[in-house]
Amino acid sequence: MKLAEALSLRADLQKTIAQLKSRLKECSKVQEGDDPSENPDEVLALLEKKFPELENLIYRINYTNMHTNSDGMNLTRMIAQKDVLTLRISALREVLHYVVERETRFTRSEIKYIRYLDIAKLRKQIDSLSQELRLLDVKLQSLNWSTELL
Repeated sequence: MKLAEALSLRADLQKTIAQLKSRLKECSKVQEGDDPSENPDEVLALLEKKFPELENLIYRINYTNMHTNSDGMNLTRMIAQKDVLTLRISALREVLHYVVERETRFTRSEIKYIRYLDIAKLRKQIDSLSQELRLLDVKLQSLNWSTELL
């Protein structure tokens, strides 16, 4: 199984667990005189079977990520780099939107705001980081589809 397939399977398992949890909540408590829509013990048993599957899959994904190298970095390091790049871009975009937001002044006596950031430079930095993130993401996707799950 390829790493990308395992990642997809992990997402499916997480969705299944969330659905089973919701079903269990719905059928584990009903109004007096009503019957549950399904047997809570059976739903609980289904839910309990999914946790070891997910644990094993997460372990194998993490193990594979730690032992798969490309350009001197393992996948875990590349994922961390991607996460931080995403956070960095988000923070800079938020600051940019705040700084470029128009201030409405109706009279000269109202407070005037002065910008202390070079907007063009900040936009170029965001564009550069966004390109770096896209390239890293493409590389990760490629490795996910070419790497066998360990």
